[in-house]
Amino acid sequence: MEFPLTICFKAKNREEEEQDERIYKTYEQLILTLPDSTKYLPPFSSSSMTKFHQHLRCYHGFWFRPEFVLLGAMAAQDHFVPRSSDILICTPPKVGTTWLKALAFATLNRNDQPCRQSLLLSHNPHICVPSLEYNLYGERRLPELTAVPSPRLLSTHIPYQLFPSSWVSSGFKIVYLCRNPKDTFVSYWHFINKITGEESYHDSLDDVFNSFLKGVHLAGPLWDHVLGYWNASLVNPHNVLFMRYEELKSDPFVRLRRLAEFMQCPFSEEEERQGVLEKILDMCSLESMRNLDVNKNGHTIKHSFKFKNDAFFRKGKVGDWVNFLTPEMAERLDQLMEQKLHNCGLSFND
Repeated sequence: MEFPLTICFKAKNREEEEQDERIYKTYEQLILTLPDSTKYLPPFSSSSMTKFHQHLRCYHGFWFRPEFVLLGAMAAQDHFVPRSSDILICTPPKVGTTWLKALAFATLNRNDQPCRQSLLLSHNPHICVPSLEYNLYGERRLPELTAVPSPRLLSTHIPYQLFPSSWVSSGFKIVYLCRNPKDTFVSYWHFINKITGEESYHDSLDDVFNSFLKGVHLAGPLWDHVLGYWNASLVNPHNVLFMRYEELKSDPFVRLRRLAEFMQCPFSEEEERQGVLEKILDMCSLESMRNLDVNKNGHTIKHSFKFKNDAFFRKGKVGDWVNFLTPEMAERLDQLMEQKLHNCGLSFND
């Protein structure tokens, strides 16, 4: 199997390269006009983690790092042409995205790649399921996606509210995953600290938490991100599967079956008897993926950031927030989410 990333970035002639450069320069100029997070946040400490949040830009109500997220998101909005057969894994950052990508990839490709031959054994899930704004459109050159065979399994952190009308009307499948906001924040805080190389980062917790409460974080505000996909799932449940990380953890067999059905590749009775679901869940478990050489020693390089793939794998434990947030912090976040999600039919306190 040839990866989408391999197919999409064939050599271009000089005229095509110059055209791409003009397109991305236009986006860069637009980004410079957008509100900067320094105008919305109090002075941070000198840690790399807190400095990370001082350079976010607000685009149509959502916050992004300009150099390796927003640039790609803008290009994807204008140039990604969806197919009705596409499957898009959509998440806020740090809600179990890596796990969901692995499960979806292994399930969708199980006939061509049994678990013992899966590309997941030698490639990080974020390579197997490329992101529109990171891997594909975030490289300052437009990819060629027409040669990628259907169904194309792709991913994004882009909020539903920023989807162009052509995406919404395309009929593609959206698999959305969210997580308890307190665990989401703690996982997010650990991840950003890891990729920014903080040695001792606990002093940054209060700063970043207050930023999170203001909605100033990657793809934030979290409540608006969740609400966009939640409302879309109510309007069009046939095309939007709304999932919770806690449910996936507590009942993975049922949720994996539902995922396969939604992607229109349901497990047969024979596959169930042969233990195919168990094999996929075992291969894609946090422990199994964490111990693969590609995830222990491999690296991801994105512009000025280079970090080990092990940054994608921490505990994955439900309720780990109690080890990091004070009761007062937890109550503040709970009350904020309850206020923002009021009367929408979705709650994280049940």
